[in-house]
Formats: sequence, structure tokens, C-alpha cells
Amino acid sequence: MIKKISSAAIALFFSFAAFAQEVEFTEYDLDNGLHVILHEDDTAPVVTVGVMYHVGAKDEEEGRTGFAHFFEHLLFEGTENIERGEWFNIVAANGGSNNANTTQDRTYYYETFPSNKLELGLWMESERMMHPVINQIGVDTQNEVVKEEKRTRIDNAPYGKIIYSTGISPYMFDKHPYKNSVIGTMEDLDAAQLNEFKAFFSKYYGPNNATLVVAGNIDNETKEMIKDYFGPIKAKPEVTRVDIQEKPIQETITATEYDDNIQIPAKLFVYRTPGMAERDAYVLDMISSILTDGKSSRMYKKMVDEDKEALQVLAFNRSQEDYGLYVIGALAMGETKLETLANSMDNQIDRLQNELISEEEYQKLQNNFENRFVNSNSSVQGIAASLATYNMLYGNTDLINDEIEIYRSITREEIKEVANKYLNENQRLSLDYLPTPENK
Repeated sequence: MIKKISSAAIALFFSFAAFAQEVEFTEYDLDNGLHVILHEDDTAPVVTVGVMYHVGAKDEEEGRTGFAHFFEHLLFEGTENIERGEWFNIVAANGGSNNANTTQDRTYYYETFPSNKLELGLWMESERMMHPVINQIGVDTQNEVVKEEKRTRIDNAPYGKIIYSTGISPYMFDKHPYKNSVIGTMEDLDAAQLNEFKAFFSKYYGPNNATLVVAGNIDNETKEMIKDYFGPIKAKPEVTRVDIQEKPIQETITATEYDDNIQIPAKLFVYRTPGMAERDAYVLDMISSILTDGKSSRMYKKMVDEDKEALQVLAFNRSQEDYGLYVIGALAMGETKLETLANSMDNQIDRLQNELISEEEYQKLQNNFENRFVNSNSSVQGIAASLATYNMLYGNTDLINDEIEIYRSITREEIKEVANKYLNENQRLSLDYLPTPENK
């Protein structure tokens, strides 16, 4: 009897947990093309206002890398109605927080305020879209900020060229602008003229190239406020999307990268994979979990625990809109040769390609992804970002609730099939990532 009650309680818990994850939202377009998504959550008196623009590093012109990321900084400088340097002060004085981030595919700005400051958040984001002040003093100021960020995050950070792909992407892409880093080069930013920054804003920062998300403790007046603040902004000419197809990689690319900031070498295999919305990208996520998710994962158990040849292992699919990069790697333990790590990783790939994972392993995998789903979108701020991302980059806002069904439907046979499709020796970069020699 006790066992039956416990099982029922567990089932009830998970049914409530799954129900709690259902994110209700409404979405619509303004006349100027701005896509609006509203999510009401009254559990806390806070609200997030986020605007995602469909512009990222891949949209930059050759010789002008770093523009999209630069705007992540530049558009906090001020507007016609917000004095230079006052943006953060206004947010802080009203009990809020804010930030922005840039990828290859999009740029996202947001504020989180007490819910009675919703109108302030809408006004500030409409100001950013309609009235930014883009002048030489702002460009010069943010240029120095970006240079310092590059030094801190990439140039002087251990394994920075792996984390930010600057030591990977140039080998994986020939024509597609994914070959360039999000932060760009300082030479390109230094060479850019003020009129080029203004032209970039004019091209990409229109309402019809953006998604506005308002999530949190909102009421019936929210729609009217959105119309008042964003409705008057004029649409801009439709953006032409990057459409560059890369030729398949057909033989191993061998390369060596050096890092001044490390003492422990690493071995990496990198494969070009399909865009983030493709089903195979989801399967690759599951393969990552099989290989390196936790101490019972295949690579960790074999290479770290049993053979003690790796200090750490990693496997992940770096999803992007057009193409992804699948990275498998290991940090050497002691005097372990990188060739030994390579052989061990290949052994794990061979297992995936030639054997179905066990039913027990498959169930564990499904449980892991169920848990991720239950724990996802735990904050209004996170929900806002997810809604914008699913809408803009996946073309399906409903995925915030439905994506788990894709993972549930993936079979053991499909995992084997996808491993054979993408994780082949002749389709990859084989990278030795080494400490910089003292005499180099």
C-alpha cells in the first residue's frame, strides 16, 4: 500500500511540475511589423521588457566585423531624451536591472523592473529603437570598452579561443560569415567611419526586424502602452538574410592553436552540423548528454575515471541559425599524449555509430531531458528571452512548451543514424590546442 501511494505521489508531482511549465502567451503584430509577445505571470511583482533584433555578427560586411556586438554597447550611450551616460542610472534608480547580448544571429536587449515601472521599460526600449544618439564620442568611448572586453574574455582568458570559437570557426567555414568572431577585430572597428555605424543602425534596427517580449505582472493596459510607444516607429526596408551555402567538409582539417594562458593541452574534434531548428540538431544534443553529461556519462566514466587520461571532457552542439558546430574534446591528464585522447574519443564515436544505446541508457537520457524541461524557464527574465528566441530563430514560439516532445520522440535508432551522418573523420577539424611554447 505504501509503495502504491508513493508511486502515485511521484506521478502527481511530475504532472504538476509539467503543468507548471506550461507558458501561456499571446502574440500579434503592430502595423509597422513589430512582433509582440505577451506573457502574464502574477507570482511576483516584476516585469521584463525585452527586444530582440534579427541582426548578429553574420550580417556584417566583410572588413567591418564586430558591428553587431559593438551596437550591444553603443545603444546604451543615450537617446534624444535620455542623456548620455544616464541609461544605467535611470534603471538602477527605479529598482531595475538590464543587460544585452549578441550572437552570430541576433542581438537582445532587456530591462527587468518592478511591475509598476513597466511603462518606463517600454519607453526606454522605444527610445533605443527610435531616437538613439550615435555620435563620435559614443563610438570612441565604446571602442575602448570593446577592446578591453576582447582582452579580458578572449586574449587573456584560458581556452578563450575555444569558448568563443575564434580558434575554431575560421577552419570550419570558408564563405559563410560564421567564420568571423562575434566580437570582431579591433582593426575593423578602428577603421569604421561614423556614417557606417549610422547606416548599420538604419538597416537593421527597425520594428519589422524585431520581436518585443513583455513578461511578468502585466495587465490589460499593456497592449495600449505598447501601441503608444512603439506604434509610431516607422518600418524600414525588409532585411535581406544571409544565404550562403558551404561545401561539405570531405577530408580531415588538421590544425594547431596556441594559448598563452594555459598549461594543460587539449584535443578537439569539431564537426559542421545543421541549423538549430533542424531535428538532427536535437539528436546531437542527446548525443552530447550520452558522452559527457555527468560522471556516469560515457567519456567521463572511461577517460576520466577509469583510464585517468583526461582531466576533463566536453561534448556540445553549438547551435546557430544556419549551421551548428559540434565539439568533442578532452583536456590531457599529466603526460597523456593528445593522440591517446583522440583514439579514446574515436572509440566512443565508433560505439555510437555501430551499437544502439541500451534501453537503460535511453531511459536515463529521456529522464535528463525531462528534468531540464521541468527546470527551464524558472524566471520571468528567462521566459522572455526564450519566447523571443523561439519566435525569431526557430519561427515557432510554441516550442517553449512543445520542444520537449521533439526530444521524447527521438529513438535509439535515430541516435545511431545521426552519429553516422555527422561524426565522421573525413568531416571534421582535428585540433591540437597547446600552451604557447616559451620560444614562440
